[in-house]
Amino acid sequence: MNNVKRDMGLFERYLSVWVGLCIVVGILLGKIAPDVAKTLDGMALEVNGAPVVSIPIAVCLFFMMYPIMVKIDFKEVVRAGRNVKPVGLTLFINWAVKPFTMYAIASFFLGTLFLGFIGPDAVDLIRLPLGEALVVGDTYGAGRVVLVEGVTMLEVPLWRSYLAGCILLGIAPCTAMVLVWGYLSEGNDNHTLVMVAVNSLTMLLLFGLLGGFLLGVGQLPVPWEALLLSIGVYVALPLVAGYWSRVWIIRVKGVVWFTERFLGVLTPITISALLVTLVLLFSLKGESIVQNPLTILWIAVPLLVQTVVVFALGYALSKLCSLSYENAAPTAMIGASNHFEVAIATAAMLYGLSSGAALATVVGVLIEVPLMLMLVRFCLRTRHWFGGNEAGA
Repeated sequence: MNNVKRDMGLFERYLSVWVGLCIVVGILLGKIAPDVAKTLDGMALEVNGAPVVSIPIAVCLFFMMYPIMVKIDFKEVVRAGRNVKPVGLTLFINWAVKPFTMYAIASFFLGTLFLGFIGPDAVDLIRLPLGEALVVGDTYGAGRVVLVEGVTMLEVPLWRSYLAGCILLGIAPCTAMVLVWGYLSEGNDNHTLVMVAVNSLTMLLLFGLLGGFLLGVGQLPVPWEALLLSIGVYVALPLVAGYWSRVWIIRVKGVVWFTERFLGVLTPITISALLVTLVLLFSLKGESIVQNPLTILWIAVPLLVQTVVVFALGYALSKLCSLSYENAAPTAMIGASNHFEVAIATAAMLYGLSSGAALATVVGVLIEVPLMLMLVRFCLRTRHWFGGNEAGA
């Protein structure tokens, strides 16, 4: 563990600590100045009178995503065709397996095993789906349209709101911290970067489709317009900005300056933007957490099980496919970790910053760092399992 800590930056090493502090600060802010977060959450771009894009969240997410996208050399995506096996396996795990195991595991724990603790009759108030002409009293999926303090909202079972957050995590493969996990596990950095690029491009096509399908299966609002808009704002925009600014900076300042000076400034900005978002979220959800502190546990358990299951599957399939350890480790890591930045922002856009769905995505941040560090250590201790396998190296 000491070697792991030595190789990680201050922000990444103690990310769970920062998240914990954000919980405390957010709860205190919610008690001391309850109108601050509500005012910020109300700053949104509207479509047909409905708030769609939260401006503070959009700004924060851009600064979360841009540093990731600007690191990607998309020329490597073309070269990835030479290593069909590791790339194909990673895509299979991330898009054909992971979303569906997340739905199944989260549904079982939240909707069955822990339902008595969450409360069978507990409800959550979320935003109305964009594009739906609903009035008070209408039903939509498992929800019912109600009027709360003059605002029309959709009242859904609380556990289903948590499920929505888990679904959004399951369809968002990691493109940020996985660079750290791959590096710490002494994996193939080129393979990791290629898969970050491939997953970013694949998200443009499948995030909305899989998200809409699984949310619909879960009897949750399926705001297709908002899903597509979230991809445009939260993935495509930083992706395009990162690509063009990378090309321009390298042309003007050179690769050495770009790598050693420019990129070094970005990581603290990314984490800072994430933490600001978390403070806003917990300032709205803090009261419900104080009243029921075990809420985080009920959400964390299925996320933990999902992470371990997907990691084990990726690691085992890598062995069966005769991948080298250097490709097997990041392949398993990419599948296990989540793109919680996009999940948080999308949950806030679709259902509101104060929703249970948004809270569930934040729990993903809370457990990811310590759990992934454990998996890094597991990889390092079991690298001998792959022996002299060199396929796809």
